[in-house]
Amino acid sequence: MKRITLFLSLAFITLTQTLACTTAVISGHYTPNGKPMLWKVRDTESLKNKMMYFQSGQYAFIGLVNTEDVKGEQVWGGSNDKGFAIMNSASFNVNVNDSSTLKDQEGFFMKKALATCATLADFEALIRQTPKPMGLAAHFGVIDAEGGATFYEVNNHTFTKFDANDRHTAPMGYVLRTNFSFTGEKDKGLGYCRFQTAQELLTQGYLTNQLTPKTFLQNYSRCFKQALLDCDYRTMFEKNLTAQKQFINVSDLITRHETSSAILIEGTKEQAPKNMNTIWVQIGFPETCVSFPLWLRAGDKLPALLTANKENRVLLSDWAMAWKERCFPLKTVEQYRYLNFPALLNTQQTGYLQRIEKIESELFDWLAKQQINWDKQPPTPTELQSVYSTWSNRIEQLYQP
Repeated sequence: MKRITLFLSLAFITLTQTLACTTAVISGHYTPNGKPMLWKVRDTESLKNKMMYFQSGQYAFIGLVNTEDVKGEQVWGGSNDKGFAIMNSASFNVNVNDSSTLKDQEGFFMKKALATCATLADFEALIRQTPKPMGLAAHFGVIDAEGGATFYEVNNHTFTKFDANDRHTAPMGYVLRTNFSFTGEKDKGLGYCRFQTAQELLTQGYLTNQLTPKTFLQNYSRCFKQALLDCDYRTMFEKNLTAQKQFINVSDLITRHETSSAILIEGTKEQAPKNMNTIWVQIGFPETCVSFPLWLRAGDKLPALLTANKENRVLLSDWAMAWKERCFPLKTVEQYRYLNFPALLNTQQTGYLQRIEKIESELFDWLAKQQINWDKQPPTPTELQSVYSTWSNRIEQLYQP
């Protein structure tokens, strides 16, 4: 009986860890360009992701979907043509004594929200109208074209708002969540180490006015800091890149072996077209996947690198996965915990991070300047498709031998 109990406990821990995420909602009042943002580092057992364009509902939208979900029945983050965007993280300290058998409805719920909601008020109405119990145990981060930026802690029956625009709720302009709810049972749930690390990162970003897409995607999604141990592995390795093999334990880092992707959605200013939210996505493991921007305004033709082909494979996801496997070369049970750091950073400047961030920084800097003009004169769908084409070519050259 003890062995069975131990096995079940370990199985539960493994399952819940693979369903974990690190997420944040950032008020536009605290970003350099005045635009709100959503950020999600996604941990899941479905390591292969794709992007899909949907237009069968009230609003067209772009969403992050599991590759094996051929029809796109569930969405794990996205934005629609009304400027409404949503993402989530699982909560493991709500519904603790709830006997309801309806569970794991978050992906279906977010798809419905993207298809039917234009504002935070619409989203709140959707929660209220959904039959109870809802099968939800999550934090939903939401922004809209009216400047709204709010986290909702949701359980089977109720929800609680945490407004990033409220100075009392979010004195530094952000609301952060991992995998425990502030309205749930105290000291239960998961992600306390990741929460502490992310909190230190976002606080520093606030103090230095660096809460930008580039900072989130390059520094936070790819963070190697462990706040509880007070160490930053990247800083340590950048001081000494001579080691040919050096493993680190990634169990409590923001990005871990079970991290499948990251998404950063930057909203618009109120006078801008509502379909100009920028959907930044790292479609694969963040440390080995280059960032790609998407817009609803560009139309329904998404870049081929991010969508499933006839064999239901996603090129950029496959390329990132191949590099990821070289970062986790151990073939024993420990492989999901130990990363070989020189694969990312080395003296030859051939590390995956070194190669990715070199060309990625060019895009971030160019696009930041371009968006100043776009805020005054929105780009045409053709211009945005040109960005897709140019960036797709650069990425293909990056990953080829």
